[in-house]
Amino acid sequence: MALIIDLKPGEKFLVGDAVITNDDQRTRLHIAGDSPIMREKDILKEENADTPCKRVYFLVQCMYLSRTPQDYHEAYFKLINEIQKASPHSSFYFMTINDKIMDGHYYKALKAAKELIKFEEELTTNV
Repeated sequence: MALIIDLKPGEKFLVGDAVITNDDQRTRLHIAGDSPIMREKDILKEENADTPCKRVYFLVQCMYLSRTPQDYHEAYFKLINEIQKASPHSSFYFMTINDKIMDGHYYKALKAAKELIKFEEELTTNV
């Protein structure tokens, strides 16, 4: 089954390591295959990964886009251990993300990492 993406004028997205920019009108694409695909709005630049949980998202994003995702595992697991020590309540989120990573479902892990960022935002606003 193909992935269907509706693009706004000028919207960008990644397919593998290629950046594709839509022209000046709405477009609908049907994409089949196993290449990683990310919309511009879901991409977190390294300089914007300015909190611990955003750095987790960034590392999972790197895994998803990489041909050798295991290159990021060590940094990821080190970071989540530090976060869990500081916030034991985050463990539930990491169990979910870790399960997806270990199964090789990096896109699903990214979605779970978005929930972790929401959790972090709630924590910091209630401090």
